[in-house]
Amino acid sequence: MSHYLKLTKIKSFLSTRLGFMSLLVFLFWLKTLFGYFTDFNLAASGFLQIAILIFNPVATTLLLFGIILYVRQPHLSYWLSLIIYAANTALLYFNVIYYRQFTDYMTINTILGYSKVSAGLSKSSLALMNWHDALYWIDIIVLALLILTKVIKIDKHAFNRRWAFSITSLAVLLFGINLGLSEISRPQILSRTFDRNYIVKYLGIDTFTVYDAFKTTQNNQVRAQAESYDLDPVLDFMKEHYAAPNAEYAGVAKGKNVIVIHLESFQQFLIDFKFEGREVTPFLNSLYHDQNTLGFENFFHQVGQGKTSDAENMMETGVYGLPQGSVFTTLGSDNTFQAAPSILKQNGDYTSAVFHGNVGTFWNRNNVYKNFGYNYFFDSSYFNTDPDNVLQYGLKDKLLFGESIKYLEQLQQPFYTKFITVTNHFPFPLPEKDGDFPRATTDNTAVNNYFATAHYLDQSLEEFFNYLKVSGLYDNSMIVLYGDHYGLSNSDNKALLSVLGRDPETWTDYDNAQLQRVPYMIHMNGLKGGIQKQYGGEIDALPTMLHLLGIDNKNYVQFGTDLLSPQHDQVVAFRNHNFVTPDYTVLDGTIYNNQDGTEVTEPTAKLQKQVAVWQKQVNRELSLSDSVNEKNLLRFYTPQGFKPVNPADYNYLTGYQQLVDIQNKLGANSTSLFSQNGDQSTVGLFKTDAPELADDQSSLTEVPKSKALKKESDATATNDAE
Repeated sequence: MSHYLKLTKIKSFLSTRLGFMSLLVFLFWLKTLFGYFTDFNLAASGFLQIAILIFNPVATTLLLFGIILYVRQPHLSYWLSLIIYAANTALLYFNVIYYRQFTDYMTINTILGYSKVSAGLSKSSLALMNWHDALYWIDIIVLALLILTKVIKIDKHAFNRRWAFSITSLAVLLFGINLGLSEISRPQILSRTFDRNYIVKYLGIDTFTVYDAFKTTQNNQVRAQAESYDLDPVLDFMKEHYAAPNAEYAGVAKGKNVIVIHLESFQQFLIDFKFEGREVTPFLNSLYHDQNTLGFENFFHQVGQGKTSDAENMMETGVYGLPQGSVFTTLGSDNTFQAAPSILKQNGDYTSAVFHGNVGTFWNRNNVYKNFGYNYFFDSSYFNTDPDNVLQYGLKDKLLFGESIKYLEQLQQPFYTKFITVTNHFPFPLPEKDGDFPRATTDNTAVNNYFATAHYLDQSLEEFFNYLKVSGLYDNSMIVLYGDHYGLSNSDNKALLSVLGRDPETWTDYDNAQLQRVPYMIHMNGLKGGIQKQYGGEIDALPTMLHLLGIDNKNYVQFGTDLLSPQHDQVVAFRNHNFVTPDYTVLDGTIYNNQDGTEVTEPTAKLQKQVAVWQKQVNRELSLSDSVNEKNLLRFYTPQGFKPVNPADYNYLTGYQQLVDIQNKLGANSTSLFSQNGDQSTVGLFKTDAPELADDQSSLTEVPKSKALKKESDATATNDAE
């Protein structure tokens, strides 16, 4: 009897407007969680992340479906609620389908430009669907039938407006709690937006869509107001700022392969540093002092909130990051770039590739790299990412280098490649099996771990260099290594001082600024090397590299200058408008003397005038760069002989298939290392002490099943779908 009464009460509640809305909220919450855990790979870990993931659909769903409580007409209210429910289901499901194909979420630009992807998706739509997809839709049919058969009766009483507003207020409060918890777990979740996966994981599909719509509208308004003449002051600056190549170095690497190695969170002070009597980076130390290495001891990172992505942007386009957020995530999907991969392709027929053991959506790389003109992007889907092989931000460095060789050896030469390491990433965790380098014993975990992960990175580099030498690639390559940004922040530096043997009482903002140095090395067999004293930063890397390769950057929009040029500009701008020169460091208007680090309390009129000139230059340079990015000004300018990049030309899902197909097509004309080695792999030449490979090295040679070679018909179908 009590069971019957409970069912009667439930049925009665569902026949009220509040009850029907509550049912819709509950069902959509379940449906969203089903998508999260079945179709999306949100990688939630730890109690807080999982709790937020489970909680995040509630607020936006309650806010959305609470709209029906304001509609007074009974029948309109119920059927409108079903329409909203179906539309939100469609948004969720289309993201599921899109994610299965592209491992990404639908942006507003994707939705508005659906015709650009619908043809490809429709050809493989059956393959993208699963049997459980019916669970996304069947409840809508059931709900409609329950209303039509009056099992759920339409409540003809108008809902009290005050109660409706209370429901809306509750939804807003719950969203505030959701956002607050998200900020605790992932600070600056909306201001940095380095991965759409994070926004969905913490705030949900609906919030991501609304946020993306807001950012898209904001960006489009700025771009719509831009005119071609907005580029004139930028081009004027380029002419004034141009530094001609150094005749001694111009073209010395012409036709060479270029191997760029991104040293995650690696600071210059680690070079030659000893901890408890042991060199932290013995291999990098030897490379830095090698007679064939140009090592820059006064090279600074210049990143803002975009951090790693800002570094990549400067290193490869010669344009600064944004004052807030990241170019990659905010503008990278749609902006026009004139980046290193496309420049080298059009000035030397270079093949280009990135190797990175994290997901392709991180920092929106899967879209940005296409706009850069990268032929291939080997992300985590191309590697063995079993739990023992990865840390917080992707595949361990030794495994990244080792597992990349099977792809690297297939690239047509000359090639331009970038390896993005991640093991030396905050908070620098490293299992003890990966090394016995001693940890510091401060009260700061990041400081304690930093030297061990840097040492591991150093070991991985030595293993990779050994492979390059025995395989023959070393003799035909220019190798560029750079640190992307600081590893230990200013707040960490307090704990670092005891390790450095510095007195915290005498430590100033000047000292913090000096720790923003990062390594920049250019190594090539036969290169006239030496430690370079000139000041520079990441913005100067691209002009320097291009000139070494025999490509003049005069006609390109690049804000840096060749570090080796006699005309090189040594004023290094930071993203916050502070700057450093060979003689002075200027931080928020305070001038420090670089000779002894002391504050210049009474600067001469001459010095004040000079600082004002430098500050004006820094402000102008950053402002013009922001204009280029925010207004997408490069769409109005094409350098002579340069062909704008078409991102639709690139498909990163079938990279290995493409490599093999090209090699087979070229036959005897193939220039890949694999072909030059008599169609024999060089993977066996790679030697490592990585414990993960001690008993089984199959991941060095085997391609993941999802990326393995397919029959010609299958491969064609996959390419068509893209």
